[in-house]
Amino acid sequence: MRVYLPATFAMLSALHETGTMTARSGWGFAATPALVEFYTSGDEDEIGYAAFLDAAEASLRLLAIGDEETFPHRRVVVSVDVADEAVTLAPENGESVVALRPPQIRVEDIAAIHIDIAESEEATQAAVAVIDAADLGDEDAELTVGDAQDNFMAFYDPTELPFLIELL
Repeated sequence: MRVYLPATFAMLSALHETGTMTARSGWGFAATPALVEFYTSGDEDEIGYAAFLDAAEASLRLLAIGDEETFPHRRVVVSVDVADEAVTLAPENGESVVALRPPQIRVEDIAAIHIDIAESEEATQAAVAVIDAADLGDEDAELTVGDAQDNFMAFYDPTELPFLIELL
């Protein structure tokens, strides 16, 4: 199953150093049956993209913690392919939410790495500042988060991880 994991650049660095990454609290996002049911139309790719966007928004929450030093205003999503039996659906937490057991993924599980481009940092910074308010229903904050979510995230092949760490 394809699972989208919210991450930070520090988590990517640790993945490069150790060969493993732990999904924060064991959670990820996927095109689950509940997400498919939620969308009355759309193909598999569109529904998968909705799960990807949920992971990108969760990356904002990770950035809001404030411990990302290298790129505090760039979202990161790591797309991984894991065995179906490693995934537990958790629709009570959101249509696309899944739990990974075990929560660790290996470099060889990675299908793609997505990172905000430099031009997106201003919008991401603004979204990080209001993500909690958006979660509580503040409409202006939701629009600010939406602006960040509309920004392009660059795609990198898993083999590019060492170069990302070194050159970004």
